[in-house]
Amino acid sequence: ADAERRRVERNLHDGAQQGLLSLAVDLRLLADGVPDAELARALGTAADHATASFEELRQLSRGLHPAVLSDRGLGPALEYLAESAPLPVTFHAVRERFPAVVEATAYYVAAECLANATKHARATKVDVSVRRSGDRLVVEVRDDGVGGADPSGSGLRGLADRLGTVDGALTIDSPVGGGTRVRAELSCA
Repeated sequence: ADAERRRVERNLHDGAQQGLLSLAVDLRLLADGVPDAELARALGTAADHATASFEELRQLSRGLHPAVLSDRGLGPALEYLAESAPLPVTFHAVRERFPAVVEATAYYVAAECLANATKHARATKVDVSVRRSGDRLVVEVRDDGVGGADPSGSGLRGLADRLGTVDGALTIDSPVGGGTRVRAELSCA
């Protein structure tokens, strides 16, 4: 599965990302060279959208399997994720190494929860905690957003499915108006 994710990441980088970047540059050049102001604005807006899509795809492809996760482990990968988040993130993570599938699963839990806090919950801050409890790794992500997360949504359902493959479980507490707490437990033995 990890090899397949890396292959998809390379394909996104070499294909779709480069195509979007080229489109954005071409649109910007057209916008700068056209005398009609309304058309120039429309082309500039299209260039902005292409650039934003490129950035979103770049972040997505990095999230598929960031190199720091393989090279340095879960703690440093989460630190990088927190630093690149568009809202304040505090995190506390164990520094020990775990099997690759465990680290990848824990990373994806945190990444999906951060994405949800940013895109859907209108959160202003997020707290990520990763700790070992016996032979279990516990990942807990809390945000101060609007709550009401839908456990049957594709992102959270995908996390539950992924956790199921590593003897894990997902708990979601998301009262409307009260923020969201996602807790994932997975075997790390």
